[in-house]
This record gives sequence, C-alpha cells and structure tokens, in this order.
Amino acid sequence: MRSLRPSRVDIDLEALASNLRLIKAKVGPDTGIMAVVKANAYGHGAVTVARIALRNGASCLAVANMAEALELRRAGIVAPILVLSYVPVDSVAAAVQHDITVSLFDQRQAARFEIVARSAGGILKTHIKVDSGMGRLGILPDDAGALATNLRSCEAILAEGIYTHFSVADEDPHYTAQQRATFENVIATMREAGCAFRYVHAANSAATVNSAAGFNLVRPGLLLYGLKPCESTASLEGLQPVMSWKTVIAQVKTLPPNSPVGYGNSYRTRGEEKIAVLPVGYADGLRRSPRSWREVLVHGRRAPLAGRVSMEKTTINVSHIPDVIAGDEVVLLGKQGDDEINADEVAAWIDSINYEVLTSVLPRVPRI
Repeated sequence: MRSLRPSRVDIDLEALASNLRLIKAKVGPDTGIMAVVKANAYGHGAVTVARIALRNGASCLAVANMAEALELRRAGIVAPILVLSYVPVDSVAAAVQHDITVSLFDQRQAARFEIVARSAGGILKTHIKVDSGMGRLGILPDDAGALATNLRSCEAILAEGIYTHFSVADEDPHYTAQQRATFENVIATMREAGCAFRYVHAANSAATVNSAAGFNLVRPGLLLYGLKPCESTASLEGLQPVMSWKTVIAQVKTLPPNSPVGYGNSYRTRGEEKIAVLPVGYADGLRRSPRSWREVLVHGRRAPLAGRVSMEKTTINVSHIPDVIAGDEVVLLGKQGDDEINADEVAAWIDSINYEVLTSVLPRVPRI
C-alpha cells in the first residue's frame, strides 16, 4: 500500500535510538524514562517508536487516551503504559484487563473508578495528576489530602505514582521552581495520609534538558524526536531530527507571463516560469491557510510555493533549478543535498510551533 502513495514520511530509527541514549546519559542510571508516544508518537508512528524507545533506555510509555494505549498492547508491547489524559469510566474495565495505568485527579472520579475496577475483578493502577499551577487537568493542592484519605478505602485502586506538568519549564525557571515546591508539598501531604508512591515525575522535555527533574522518572516527548521545545531551551549535543517528509514531482510545465496558478488565481507568473506540480496538499497535512510552507527542496535547492495549496496538489516555482523532471524527489521537511528545512523553520512560516508541524502530517501519509 505504501507504493500507492506518492508522498511518504521517513523515520530515522537510528536517530531515534541515539536520541534516547543521549537522554538516558543526561538523566543518569537512577532516573527512569517514560517515553511520550501520544498523538501517534508526535506523528512518527507510535508502535515503532515505542519499541525503539524501550530498547534504548525507556522503561515505560505515556499516551493520551485508552485507544492509543490499546494500540500498543495489541502490538504486543507489555511495558507499563500511562494514559496522561481523561479516561471515561466505561474504559476502566479495559484498563484493568490490559494492565494500563490511568491518571486520577478527582475524588468523584476515584469513587466511580473503584466501583468499576471491583466489578472487573482486578486492580486499577493510577498515577495522581496534580495541578501545581498550570490550570489544566489535575487535582488542586488543597484537595489532595482528602483524595489520599479516600484512597485508603479503595481496595481496587493502586496509586503507584504521582505527577505534575510544568507550564513554562522552557521559559521561566522561577515559576517552574514554584510549581515544583507546590508539587513537593502535595507529595508530602499525600504520603502522610498513607499514599506510598513508587513513581514521582514532573519533567517534560524542557525540564529534562534544564535539569529541573529531581524525581525518579522523566517524561521526554519532543526530545525523542530530535527537537527542542523552544529556541531558548538548551539542547543535548548530538540530538538528531527523526522525521523527514518527501514527495515527488508529478508534472513540470512552462507557463507564459501573467498565467494564473491555483485556486482563486491568487498567484500569477511574473514572467515565463517553470511550474512543478506536487501530489501533496492539505489532506496530507500541508497547511493551506492562514499560512503555509514557503519553500521545499528540489535537487538540493529551495523552490518557493506558487499559488494556494489544494487538497492533494501543490505547485512550486522551479524556474531557477535546471533539469527538473517528473519523478524527481521533493523534500518538504528534512535534508536534501547541503540544505535542510527543519520543523522550527516551518513553524516560523506558519506562525506555530514545531510540535504542530510534526503532528500535522496526517496518518494517510505512510511512515517508512
């Protein structure tokens, strides 16, 4: 089926493995790595990435929902898996059956989970999610003690971990320190109430690099894939991008001056121009608006987009590049020759972040 698609995403598995080894060297032997493979491993392919991660230093995995967790289990992955986000009550039995750990952040939620887990005849593993100052999912610090007290009467729930998430670890070390202090107070409160946590974690990619971890587990995401959370974040020497996105030229034609190209006739040739048509568009994840890619690589040189991105076609100006023919490789993301278009550059073009660039390449584009 891959040969039926004219575009593809290349995943550099050795780069991925190398990135994992660098992270492991950074955090040391006493700190575990929970590899974040949510959103199809940031567009890289969750099953493949999970396997490589577990072979190269990761001890457990994190996903966004039960569907992602079950995909890994069906693929034969037996390592611990934490669901970082909301889990519906009617999925708790599946979590018990397939040994999937869920996030717990509310007393009412805990009571309902207990009922279902008992009915399923097993133990539901949980990590307590603490809102230490991000304002998203998580129990508030003032409510943590009561939750811990209630958990003592829950025979079918095992609170084996506790975690929080830093909101500005890549920008504001002072606020990150405040969040950490809040989190540590919550841990102390819940331990006094009888919770014995095996796993404690807070560090995302930025905090991992900035050595703001301090607990026994880190949760790198973007670092696995060879990118930094933001420009101000320190990096790891030797980190390598894992993803590249490629297509081919479908047709090359020479148009006379003032010829319209694409929907809306928004682009017109300034003189005689050589236009190449690419069989890729917004249905593949190449954003159309309000901003799109500016350039691609052809024969190792940059070629600008010409006209609007269509659903499955895009046009580029290759007037300055000799000998371009149908079938030539085109790089939308990655290296070709001596040049490279990376996710940070694309993010600047589309006024977004590199996370979105990676995850926006849709699953219909085969990963190879």
